[in-house]
Amino acid sequence: MSTEVELKLGIPTAEVDKVRRLDWLRELSGPAKSQQLVTVYFDTPKFKLRERGLAIRVRHTGRRRVQGIKSLARGDRGAFSREEWEQEIRSDTPDLDLAAGTALEPLATKKLRRKLKPIFETVIERTTFPIHSEKADLELALDRGHIRVHGTRGREPISEIEIEMKRGDPLELTKLARRLARSLSVVYGPRSKAERGYALSADEASKAVYGTEIVLDANVATGVAFRIIGLACLDHAVANERSTRAGDAEGIHQMRVGLRRLRTAISIFSELVQGPETEAIKAELKWVSEQLAGARDLDVLIEKQVRPLLAAAPIGSAAAVLKEDLDGRRGAELAKAKAAVESDRYRSIGLRAALWLAEGSWVHSDDALVAARRERPAAQVAAEVLAKRTKRILKKARRIGKLDARRRHKLRIAVKKLRYACEFFAQLYPGAKRQARQARFYKTLKRLQGLLGTLNDFEVHRGMAARIARLRKQTPTQVRKALAMGFITGQEQKQLASCLASIDKAAARLGKLPQFWQ
Repeated sequence: MSTEVELKLGIPTAEVDKVRRLDWLRELSGPAKSQQLVTVYFDTPKFKLRERGLAIRVRHTGRRRVQGIKSLARGDRGAFSREEWEQEIRSDTPDLDLAAGTALEPLATKKLRRKLKPIFETVIERTTFPIHSEKADLELALDRGHIRVHGTRGREPISEIEIEMKRGDPLELTKLARRLARSLSVVYGPRSKAERGYALSADEASKAVYGTEIVLDANVATGVAFRIIGLACLDHAVANERSTRAGDAEGIHQMRVGLRRLRTAISIFSELVQGPETEAIKAELKWVSEQLAGARDLDVLIEKQVRPLLAAAPIGSAAAVLKEDLDGRRGAELAKAKAAVESDRYRSIGLRAALWLAEGSWVHSDDALVAARRERPAAQVAAEVLAKRTKRILKKARRIGKLDARRRHKLRIAVKKLRYACEFFAQLYPGAKRQARQARFYKTLKRLQGLLGTLNDFEVHRGMAARIARLRKQTPTQVRKALAMGFITGQEQKQLASCLASIDKAAARLGKLPQFWQ
């Protein structure tokens, strides 16, 4: 097995030829080599391997056939690492006898052999630039081609750069990426060809992408844990760019979730990563989140509150007028979200954040305290974080009836951050008993977050109703919109006492549950 350490960058097709003409790249690299690569990916009709986070492929390079088994999940041995097993074979189809000693071995049954079939293929014209220096050996691969789904017309262009670390100092990889970013319109593109091919095969190319489980070894150091967690969150957000551009509400939501989780990770590990570089990254991530917020908030209001009223008498006609108005606003917010992810500002954020997570100043600081924090066992840090944040939340939740809207909102954010922390650190505490405790704790925490989210929605809707009611131009349309919003907020106020009581109950239950990290 090898651990492939590479950084993947997207590049506009129109700029591909510019790469070959970069004077500084020609000076750094040896002679470039071009070749055509045809790679066929195999799976069962129900994508069993994909479900297990694996891909098996056969790459055709001239007369050579190389079988590759790859993990679709990020590895834990480097910033941009994935586990990979490669062996040369004679056939055009996979040889599962060679799966011994790989992650595929437990699945390599006779049944899998019978059901395995080609799903999609990539056809790539690759130009490789070898880069050698005293500090590192790198390989820059410029890929242009397409993905094609077998048995269908499904097809998608590929235009990207891969920088692979062969030997030496990883900082050289990030330096090369930054130099490319100054010369070309490159973007951070973490999704592999296998992931894109599967999405195209399943007709999911423009659909929302959900976060994956974060893989942490129980003995991992804090610095490595933060890098793995941060990149997983960033990859989750970036993977939803396409669905955001397509105006998919769930895609926008998932992009926001990825960004919020990354900001939470930075907050959790703040003692390790504090500094001006971190503050700049946080500000940019916050800007992206703000550009997406309006579309998501309006979508929740329309789908959860307004749409159910359309068929209700006598408020239905007023609700229809309100919905038409909100649909128009949502359209404007969707356009705003799309413009944000297509902007030059956003283009630089993903790569900047990825390189900061991989090789930022916090990684190389020679300050003794920072170095000690990097090397602390992550399980120790996690236990302190989880205990401290839980204590604060329980203290505030017991006074929920006395908190104003601003403090309730802050409590909701604190609960959300604790839930994300539980997700981040789940694998640091193995064992059936601990996992059962963790599941109960997480379930109750999620319930508490949902209830606090409902309270927050009530407050947002009350403010919106007040703004509509204060409009100077009291046309019949405005009156109907105000009537519908007034009805919605009136119904929500009736639920307020019950919601507060449920929060009390959930907080009390959370306080009695055993702390799984102990």
